[in-house]
Amino acid sequence: MPEQLLLAKDPQPHPGPSGRPGAGKDRGTGSPSAARNRRVLLLRAARTAGPWVVPVLVLVVWQWTAAVGILPPSILPAPEAVWRAGADLAATGELQFHILTSLRRILQGFALGAATGLILGFLVGMSKMTEILLDRSLQMVRTIPHLALVPLMIAWFGIGEEPKILLVALGTFFPIYLNTVTGIRGVDPKLLQLGRSYGLGRWRLVRDIAVPGAMPTILSGIRYSLGVAWMTLVIAETISASDGIGYLAQNARELLRTDQIVLAIVLYALAGLLADLLTRLIERRVLRWHPNYRPRANQ
Repeated sequence: MPEQLLLAKDPQPHPGPSGRPGAGKDRGTGSPSAARNRRVLLLRAARTAGPWVVPVLVLVVWQWTAAVGILPPSILPAPEAVWRAGADLAATGELQFHILTSLRRILQGFALGAATGLILGFLVGMSKMTEILLDRSLQMVRTIPHLALVPLMIAWFGIGEEPKILLVALGTFFPIYLNTVTGIRGVDPKLLQLGRSYGLGRWRLVRDIAVPGAMPTILSGIRYSLGVAWMTLVIAETISASDGIGYLAQNARELLRTDQIVLAIVLYALAGLLADLLTRLIERRVLRWHPNYRPRANQ
């Protein structure tokens, strides 16, 4: 009988090395929560460091090929030489002057082209009559390469600021216009009909339904147009300018300063990267309601 009572009792788990039950097993295999935390940390590290793997690798290979003499300085100077050229120009204030000049032109031209593209895009997308009147003419103008208008712009406005700003505006206008029209037409007509059934006027239909529905496509057009704007500014500043990053590259070519030419290219690349990051930040803020733009849950 005493033996049966002892056998009927639940066996007590034996303490592990740490003194608590099951500690030895947890220590050997790890708990599911600990494994999940490790996965989350690895995922965060990959998202943070992953985008910089390729640029760092390119810099390392570039520096190594320049150091061993595979790439002569006359063809492609080493990164440290490009850095020294930038530091010398920054010490005199010339680099900051050229960068600020190009940024001012980009902001003015982009603001003009984006505002015009958004307004006409919404008008054409929301009104059939406006589409009949304007869209065909705008599509004809779109087929003209805007960079081919550089000589005409110089003949009209000289070599001042107007040709550069107008060329940037032209390069910005059509991507935003087309994406705005596409985004407006891509809104579900049932949503617009539902808004009308609730008594929404035309302005509220645009503000509450059309704009949110078209915003992902519009922001894609803005991202693309920023790249076109910088490309346009490069050509404009190279042909007719006495300042700006494009002028810096053109002047360096005449002086056979390859390091400054590469510096101008790096500045354009950094400007494009910052513009893209800014647009992505706007996307995350404006499109928080969209499932594809919500922050991913850590898994």
